[in-house]
Amino acid sequence: MDLLYVLAGIIVLLFLILKKLNPMLSLLIVSVLTGLMLGLPVQKVMTSITNGIGSTLGGMVMVLALGAMVGKLAEDSGAAKKIVYVLIRVFGTANIQWAVLMTGVLVGIPLFYNAGFVVLITLVFSIASAAKLPRLYVGIPMAAALSVTHGFLPPHPGPVALASIFHADIGKTLIYGLMISLPLAVIAGVFFPRLVIKLPKRNPIGRQTGQTGDNSEFAEQVETIEEDEGLPSAFKSFVTALSPIFFIALGTIGGLLSSDPGVKNLFTFIADPNVALIFAIIINLFLLQIPIQKAMDSCAEGVKSIAMIILIIAAGGAFKQILVDSGIGEQVKALTAGLSVSPLLLGWLIAALLRITLGSATVAALTASGMVIPLIGVGAPAELMVLAVGAGSLMLSHVNDTGFWMFKEYFNLSLKDTFKTWTVMESLISVLGLVGVLVLNYWV
Repeated sequence: MDLLYVLAGIIVLLFLILKKLNPMLSLLIVSVLTGLMLGLPVQKVMTSITNGIGSTLGGMVMVLALGAMVGKLAEDSGAAKKIVYVLIRVFGTANIQWAVLMTGVLVGIPLFYNAGFVVLITLVFSIASAAKLPRLYVGIPMAAALSVTHGFLPPHPGPVALASIFHADIGKTLIYGLMISLPLAVIAGVFFPRLVIKLPKRNPIGRQTGQTGDNSEFAEQVETIEEDEGLPSAFKSFVTALSPIFFIALGTIGGLLSSDPGVKNLFTFIADPNVALIFAIIINLFLLQIPIQKAMDSCAEGVKSIAMIILIIAAGGAFKQILVDSGIGEQVKALTAGLSVSPLLLGWLIAALLRITLGSATVAALTASGMVIPLIGVGAPAELMVLAVGAGSLMLSHVNDTGFWMFKEYFNLSLKDTFKTWTVMESLISVLGLVGVLVLNYWV
């Protein structure tokens, strides 16, 4: 019966979101209603909500804020644009998709999805125009790269929040996430668009959408892609984007390889995401030589841009705690105990169903977390559960997802073509992400 109350709460959440109520308010309202329906005393409901907000934000709010600062510095300094131009020169226009894909991954690490999309979309259009290629052919690699970083890699909100809730090691989550997300980005960002988009044979064209056909007769006609002036050097730009990942990976790998307690503690300190991001900000300020006041203004704007995301995560943490305190997770565990199904598959499935229903990947992941916490253990390490739920939260994006509409409008697509490109791409990443998690679980 309790599961029916949870289902009723999710239906109310869907209704409120469809009515355009702010997701934070929707989650808080549903948290109270669900707690009361599950028989929790009023005071216990409010205590659970407070504890859920505190426990969720306590382990991640500074990571999100510092990550937003790093991303904003990369955006305002021009480092993100510089990475695009460098990779185009390295890969050449004949391999333009690979250049855009790598750009999306590198820019997507410090920047949140929406910010990365807005920063890169004009450059994608410029590249497509200069290379005489359909915009989607160049744009899908960018969208796929940003999507996998959003779903699998800290310091993005979803993975960071899940790692905090599941008490997963951020460094291991990052390393496992990279092992899964890079192949996914290649499959969904390079090979998938080659299957669904027909290239022009010789004559330059404008926009092309959702066509299939043989690309063998494509004759490349490329104009010069002019680089903006006043951008930082390539070295500074790549350090700006990659320094947080470098410190977290260095600390994690060093800690695993070291046997000396003192050295191990040092690497553990470096691998802490807060420390890694602080180091990254200091290095970026030194390298980019931005006037301190301007840099601090950029940092403040970066934090402002994610304020609502943080509040939504906080409200999601409240709903998660209501589910935990009511014992729903234990009921899910009991119901599935007799099934010969991997807990990771169940985590993915719950998140996927919530994503299809609710639209928001972050809300779906946080809502699922309260149900799958008891499933973590032997056969389902916390780090892989983060990635399984993250993969599920990307499944079947459609009309209730803001990302769906952003992609549709920027590329001027019909609904049919948006489903054929964006929705299929997201579903491909989700399903193959699950496969990657299950394969990793076999080996680790």
